[in-house]
Amino acid sequence: MQIAHPQNRVLVTGGAGFIGSHLTDVLATAGCHVTVLDNLVNGRRENLTDALATGRVTLVVGDITDAATCERAVAGQDVIFHLACLGVRASLHDPFSNHQVNALGSLNLLAAARQANIRRFVYISTSEVYGKALTFPLTETATTWPTTVYGGSKLAGEHYAAAYHQCYGLPVIRIRPFNNYGPRAHFEGDSGEVIPRFMLRALAGQAPVVFGDGQHTRDFLYVRDCAEAMVRIAETDGLVGDLVNLGYGEETPIGELGRLVLAATGRTDLQVQHEADRPGDVPRLWVDPAKLRNATGWRPRTSLAEGLRITLDYYRRIYAKNPGCLAQMTARNWEKA
Repeated sequence: MQIAHPQNRVLVTGGAGFIGSHLTDVLATAGCHVTVLDNLVNGRRENLTDALATGRVTLVVGDITDAATCERAVAGQDVIFHLACLGVRASLHDPFSNHQVNALGSLNLLAAARQANIRRFVYISTSEVYGKALTFPLTETATTWPTTVYGGSKLAGEHYAAAYHQCYGLPVIRIRPFNNYGPRAHFEGDSGEVIPRFMLRALAGQAPVVFGDGQHTRDFLYVRDCAEAMVRIAETDGLVGDLVNLGYGEETPIGELGRLVLAATGRTDLQVQHEADRPGDVPRLWVDPAKLRNATGWRPRTSLAEGLRITLDYYRRIYAKNPGCLAQMTARNWEKA
């Protein structure tokens, strides 16, 4: 199925968020008519400025925990990319809301998609479902052992999506993205991600904070590469009913990432600052991208070094415009305010 086609009507839930807005850009550039469903809790209208200017994107402010909202948003669509969720750190201080959005919200959307005879439903899961996996690099057959309600609720959504494929024939594809970074990534509140937090602290002359000994690893993928890969996966008929990992295929220790950011910002006079481990932190994430590459032929275009350079340019502008933005960052951003 060709997804990126001007005749297709595509719904992107969470499309005003970090990854969702980049996916919306890719789809709008391809000529699709895109509806973004977002409650703007974590997403931002300004993330969609360029997409809305194309005239092919409509923003609907609404919540996937409301079944009627899902039914209205899904009506008339051909394809759904379901990214709306609450994140891992939010699950530590508010597990019930995390479950409501990630599990129940996904079930609402699946039910609406079945009723509307959607031609393809793409469920965006997370590498956090692997939790304390023991065998690396991670393949799709690795045991899922989530350590947080976020990981558990996203895995529940995966199972609901698979059940709707098995029971009702809904053409579902499940994707497990690994750690994304790039422009528009959150730095503030409980959505704040490691790379923008490192960068803004370094630009302000403050040391990056690493929780634990710095040996935890992540597999970082530049966000535009991720968005383009999601479309490629969605177009791959052979993956209907299946799941696929989406990552770069290299692991980077968080302590080393801090040193890379300090070098990129020219602040080698600073040293990474270590604090106690975060609760539920996954110790290691490293993807085996073989299934993805064999099924789609896709390869990432952006190395970590190049992606960090582009990302740093973006956060330099953020910091120059608002030097007080560090006040929006909370060091222990998994704790209830």
